[in-house]
Amino acid sequence: MIPTNNTIPYTAKPWATGTLIALCVAAFLSQMTLSVPATDTFLSAHALVPARYTDGAWAAAHGLSRWDLTPFLTNMFLHGGVMHILSNLWVLWVFGPALEDRLGPGRFLALYLVSGLAASALHFVFNVSSPVPALGASGAIAGVIAAYARRFPYAWVNILQPIVVVPVFFMMPALVFAGLWFLTQLMQAAGSLALPAGAGGIAWWAHIGGFVAGWLLLPRTAPPANPLEDATAATRSALWPWTVWMRWLSWWLRR
Repeated sequence: MIPTNNTIPYTAKPWATGTLIALCVAAFLSQMTLSVPATDTFLSAHALVPARYTDGAWAAAHGLSRWDLTPFLTNMFLHGGVMHILSNLWVLWVFGPALEDRLGPGRFLALYLVSGLAASALHFVFNVSSPVPALGASGAIAGVIAAYARRFPYAWVNILQPIVVVPVFFMMPALVFAGLWFLTQLMQAAGSLALPAGAGGIAWWAHIGGFVAGWLLLPRTAPPANPLEDATAATRSALWPWTVWMRWLSWWLRR
């Protein structure tokens, strides 16, 4: 399921969301200028490699300090490929602006970064001996998804679901989307426990850590909500495409 847009309008410029996207893009473009050996060295230093902190021999062989905790933060601005960064930043753009509009840039940024740190921490706990670099904004964005669903329980999300080569669009309540997404991460994470450390390529536990952090942080960062106003805005936005279609049909029938 690919979210394409949501029904909560926003008025303020999403400066924090835009800045996070710009930083991720800048970091990715910088990565693209490196050779393969230089990329490996760069990721060993700035992505999250759990073995760096649990295996002194590994850390020494790569010339890295076991006391440098900055990768728990820096890894969330790095990505492993074009599709990786595009999919992450697209979801951030779908859910980020409306949430930032209600929280304000400072609180939105705090929620994003703390969710990302929680994602890194939980990934570390379940992959303590892995020598595979973990990187990507998906853990922090999982926190944004959770906070969005909790802040806007009446919101709807437009979903693109490709079926073979046919794109199918449909609407889904934000709470249902977030719940299904989280359930999928739990199932995949549980399955990953049977795999060797670092196998699989996706940091499922990071997604879970970020999601839980975002859900728990939302009440501590969000100002008082107006459920009726949000419900009205969400319903109006959800019905807008149907209203336009019905008006067009009415005009055509009157011709």
